Amino acid sequence: MEKLTLNNGVEMPLLGLGTFQMTDLAECEAAVSAAFDIGYRLIDTASAYGNEAAVGQAIAQSGLPREELFITSKLWIQDASYQRASAAFEKSLDNLGLDYLDLYLIHQPYNDVFGAWRALEELYAAGKIRAIGVSNFYPSRMVDFFMNTETKPVINQIELHPFFQQQQQREIAANFGFTIQSWAPLAEGKNCFFINPLLFEIGEKYQKTPAQIALRWQIQSGIPVIPKSVKRAHLQENFEIFDFQLTKAELMKINQLNQKHSLFNEKTNPQVARNMNSWKIS
Repeated sequence: MEKLTLNNGVEMPLLGLGTFQMTDLAECEAAVSAAFDIGYRLIDTASAYGNEAAVGQAIAQSGLPREELFITSKLWIQDASYQRASAAFEKSLDNLGLDYLDLYLIHQPYNDVFGAWRALEELYAAGKIRAIGVSNFYPSRMVDFFMNTETKPVINQIELHPFFQQQQQREIAANFGFTIQSWAPLAEGKNCFFINPLLFEIGEKYQKTPAQIALRWQIQSGIPVIPKSVKRAHLQENFEIFDFQLTKAELMKINQLNQKHSLFNEKTNPQVARNMNSWKIS
C-alpha cells in the first residue's frame, strides 16, 4: 500500500475504508474484515457513526499487528469542548478496543473547537494519538484555526470528488502544509457518477471502471481517499488503483468536470449548522 507522510512525520496509507452509513453492525464488521483480507490497513470511523465497536471487533479478529493498522475516529459536536473531549476520546478508544488511535479528528467546525483542540493536544502529547486533525472545516475556518493553534492539524477531511474539486481548500493546504483527505471520493454515486461518459472513456483505455479512474485521479493529485463500500467486489475494485497512471492530459480533462459546489451540505449555511448542532449521539 502506498503511503504519504503527514506534517508531523507520521505515515498514512493513501487509500482506506470509510465506514459512514454502515449502521448494520454485522455488515460493518464483515466489510472491515473483508477490507483487511484484501489489503486495506486504514479504517475510518467516528463516534457519530455508531459503529466503532463493530470496527473494533473486526480489528480484534484480524490477527494483524497493531502497528500495521491506521485507525481514525472523530469527535462529535456535542463533545467539542475542553471539558468533554477527553472523555469522548476514551469512549471511542474503549469501543474500538485499542490503546491508542493513529488519527483523531474534530468532526465538524462547530461548538468550542479551540477548547477541544487543547484536549486533543494533551492526548497527542501523552502518546494516546499519533496525529490530530479536523474534518469539514471550510476555507476561512481552516485558515483561522491553523493560525491560532500551537500543534498544527495534519489533515482537513472534506468532501472532494471530480464534481467538487475544492481548489481553494487544496491551495490553503499547500500553503500551510497540511493534507486534504477526501471523504466522498465517489460522490456517493450522485450526478450519475458511475456512468459518467468521460470517466468511462478513460477507463476503457486502462480496463478500469469510472470509480477506479476517479480514485486514481485523486491519488495522483496527492489526495488520500476513504471510499465506503460493504460489498467485497467493490472493496477489491477500489483497491486496484495502483497498477496504472493517468496522463497529464487525462488529469486535466477530469479537472474540467468540476461544478464547484457541494453535492451534500454547505458548512457555511446557517441551517446546516443548526441541523448539525441538533444531532446528539448517545
